[in-house]
Amino acid sequence: MATVVNEQITDAVTQSNVKVVAEAPAIALGNVYQTAAHSTGIMFENAVNTQNQQNILGQAATTQGVMQIYSVDTVADAISIAKMLNPS
Repeated sequence: MATVVNEQITDAVTQSNVKVVAEAPAIALGNVYQTAAHSTGIMFENAVNTQNQQNILGQAATTQGVMQIYSVDTVADAISIAKMLNPS
């Protein structure tokens, strides 16, 4: 037995389905753009962090170099004194 449905109801359902189908590509592309923006943000965050770590390593290497330069006289003096105390 066939049920008669009001035409306004079928039109409303059809329009709702068309609206959902029409919006799907825009929503999908919005998700793609959001994912791309998030990935790019993480990439830049990692780049900044890596650059910061490289700066820290450079400063540590410079500090070690300067400490060695300043300790040259001290090491030379220690070697000379050791040679004077142990002439063999």
